[in-house]
Amino acid sequence: MSLSIPDLTSVRVRHPEAVAEAAARRTRRPLIGDSGRLMIVAADHPARGSLGVGDRRLAMANRADLLERLCTALSRPGVDGVLATADVLDDLLLLGVLENKVVMGSMNRGGLAGAAFEMDDRFTGHRAEDLARLRFDAGKLLLRVDYGDPGSLTTMEAAARAVDAMAERRLPLFVEPFISRRVDGRVRNDLSAEAVTRSVAIASGLGGTSAYTWLKLPVTDDPEDMGEVLETSTLPAVLLGGDIGVSPADQSAAYERWRKALRLPTVQGMVVGRSLLYPAEGSVEQAVDTAVGLL
Repeated sequence: MSLSIPDLTSVRVRHPEAVAEAAARRTRRPLIGDSGRLMIVAADHPARGSLGVGDRRLAMANRADLLERLCTALSRPGVDGVLATADVLDDLLLLGVLENKVVMGSMNRGGLAGAAFEMDDRFTGHRAEDLARLRFDAGKLLLRVDYGDPGSLTTMEAAARAVDAMAERRLPLFVEPFISRRVDGRVRNDLSAEAVTRSVAIASGLGGTSAYTWLKLPVTDDPEDMGEVLETSTLPAVLLGGDIGVSPADQSAAYERWRKALRLPTVQGMVVGRSLLYPAEGSVEQAVDTAVGLL
């Protein structure tokens, strides 16, 4: 039986086995449904200590509010599923909102936002065996490569082993690669066409097989470059949403960038988080419906 948000803590105290029980009875679905496209809502940011949306530094800190927004998004037509860390997915399982949804577990969250060790992004979230045990449908990892930071090599090696572990279980793995560097002490991702192209080439070659690997990619600074960028690999790709800014104009510009990139042959859909859950203008319902309409 599904619960309400105020019930979650009580159930966690008195009956922690309820999470596994909910996972065991959840009705699953294929990764790609009848639409042939994939629309996933992402909520794995808090586990990296990344709680800000635009100029609201702690926008994602209220868990009840985040869960309400996720439940709203998951209820909208055309939304296929959710990407999140174990704590959020456990809550959503207990709330009963993951029936017939694609459930993707976020695997490496150790590179905390702003930390000195941010590029050593260790696997502190779901393991491949956890995703298989819980009957989840896919995993996701973040691979930021800074040529000047040795921590990137640790992350890259761990990412390759995760590719192997997921492929062994025939579970899709969405790899989100970036070429990054520190600017004034903060990690910045390079969204130039050359950098994104290089990141695609690196991510595509991870592990002993790419049979179950997908790419989760940002739209380049110049969206017109995306076609050439995606020629770097035959792997299926989804677009990354990210934090698109604080104004309605930023939001509209992001929608236009996504619309153009979604026409490209290897792009299968979108994985979008904060810009839909905390839209610059309008409601969660409106933001989600607009994004679904782009597909």
